[in-house]
Amino acid sequence: MHLYHLDCDAAAIARAFRADAGDDPWSGGHISPLNPAPVVVSNGRVGGRRTVKPRLWGVPPPPSGTSPITSVRNLKSPFWIGTLRHAELRCLVPATSFAIWSARTGDNRQYRVRVDGPPLFAFAAIMRQTEDWPSFAILHTEPNRLLRAHRDAPMPVIIAPDDYDQWLSGEWRDTQKLVQPWPAQYMLVE
Repeated sequence: MHLYHLDCDAAAIARAFRADAGDDPWSGGHISPLNPAPVVVSNGRVGGRRTVKPRLWGVPPPPSGTSPITSVRNLKSPFWIGTLRHAELRCLVPATSFAIWSARTGDNRQYRVRVDGPPLFAFAAIMRQTEDWPSFAILHTEPNRLLRAHRDAPMPVIIAPDDYDQWLSGEWRDTQKLVQPWPAQYMLVE
């Protein structure tokens, strides 16, 4: 996934996530790697205060890398596990849809994927706290059957509203259970 949409402003995001809008100037639109986007952060405590903050999509690469990393796929990698274990470094990335490209022969086109239900949903993500590059990367998992029919590539992890607190403040040994494909019957591909 290299593009997603967030078609609402920071105030609407704050209302939907029971968060303080802070000073995020977001007014809506599409998000691509290395561009700023709002994320919902917490202090890592159960029931902690949530805030909407702007961050760049793409964390700095490991020492051997050259390009920013936009997605987290290997949850056991030493590069990620320390961050994942610290709840205060997890965040929610609000979205209204995301883009996938079909890989079927003769059908190389972009599709828009939405969650069936409220228009605003959240991806599971982690943050890196560097002073010069406050950033985030979105967790990915295997695709559900609906997305696999278009392209057999990892899909972003979507967190249900009832699980927001768990993602933002839970112990990793329990929270990692949320890293799974969103049910195909609750998604729309347009």
